Amino acid sequence: MADITPPVSTEHQMIQGYGDGGFRIAGEAYVGSVIVTALKTSTWTATSVDAIDIEELLTTLKRVPDLTVLLLGTGPSMVPPVPKLRSKLREIGIGLEFMDTGAACRTFNVLLAEERSAAAALIAA
Repeated sequence: MADITPPVSTEHQMIQGYGDGGFRIAGEAYVGSVIVTALKTSTWTATSVDAIDIEELLTTLKRVPDLTVLLLGTGPSMVPPVPKLRSKLREIGIGLEFMDTGAACRTFNVLLAEERSAAAALIAA
């Protein structure tokens, strides 16, 4: 049987697992919410969509070169973020896609394999 898994650099932050209040990313375990880019994973203070500190999130995202899309994992179910978040991201040229955290993890891995500039802000579920 042929292996159809796309090659991804070992430096990249592939999400290997999620649930039980945390994540396994590039072989490391994280408890709580995280922000993941191709090359770095950072802990994040958000515990729900209502608890997102927009300025904290923007400060982190501005450090990512050529970022075009943010995947927002909203926990166990999809919850729309406040409109202000979408408008603030649009001001700096970043599109926002929100979905439940599991879907955001899977989508991030696909974008990472496609070498697209994306980040995922994931609320632990």
